[in-house]
Amino acid sequence: MKSTFLFLAFSLIFSLSYGQTTDTPKPIAPYSPYILTGNTLYLAGQIPIEAGTGKLVKGDIVEATKVVMQNIGVILKMNGMDYSNLVKCTIYLKDLDNYNAVNKVYASFFDGKYPARVAVEVARLPLDADIEISSIAVK
Repeated sequence: MKSTFLFLAFSLIFSLSYGQTTDTPKPIAPYSPYILTGNTLYLAGQIPIEAGTGKLVKGDIVEATKVVMQNIGVILKMNGMDYSNLVKCTIYLKDLDNYNAVNKVYASFFDGKYPARVAVEVARLPLDADIEISSIAVK
């Protein structure tokens, strides 16, 4: 009886919600674009695919960063959140020489209160994208 109660309590507190929206690009592999558990939203890495066209933005890191951040914003909004709810972001860059340009665009999505963050250069990203950002948000 006690274990059944604990299981039910755990299930109610930590229920998982998996998501896909038509307002963001479809996943390119077997994963969920986001998972909401309790008040915490885990967002899969977003690459700069335009939701409406499915086109990958390449060669323009400013535009690519905008598309990634806008896609993150759509997922946040559909879960009753906004950029101020982000607590952690990880930025993967194909070329760390783009760091300053990415920072300018990235910063424009916040009101001066930034989430914790990591930015690293990687050898390759899915679809040969120039940038990918994964994030965590909390209500």
